[in-house]
Amino acid sequence: EVQLVESGGGMVQPGGSLRLSCAASGFTFSMSAMSWVRQAPGKGPEWVSVINYSGGSTYYADSVKGRFTISRDISKNTLYLEMNSLKPENTALYYCVRGRADYVRELRSLAWGQGTQGTVSS
Repeated sequence: EVQLVESGGGMVQPGGSLRLSCAASGFTFSMSAMSWVRQAPGKGPEWVSVINYSGGSTYYADSVKGRFTISRDISKNTLYLEMNSLKPENTALYYCVRGRADYVRELRSLAWGQGTQGTVSS
């Protein structure tokens, strides 16, 4: 079955950085678009970024453009999210998602990981 395991979360001060990783298995990683979705406390899921199957095309939510970078290492079946210049409002549980979370009508139709917590606080 599809397995997505996020790691790399933690607590940083405002302006700091975190690098999240997602280890993927159970499907052909090289043929799947991948996304990052986050959920802040008390709020609904928010799409953050998406990358195409090859890594050649990336897209970002307006709120993170210029600060976050999505990438993938096909040989390692691993997805990454580099988060820089972090703000307290970026505090959320960050999920790795198989597919185009920016496009599908129903997010629950996609495979999600368990999430990794990113906390930005002074």
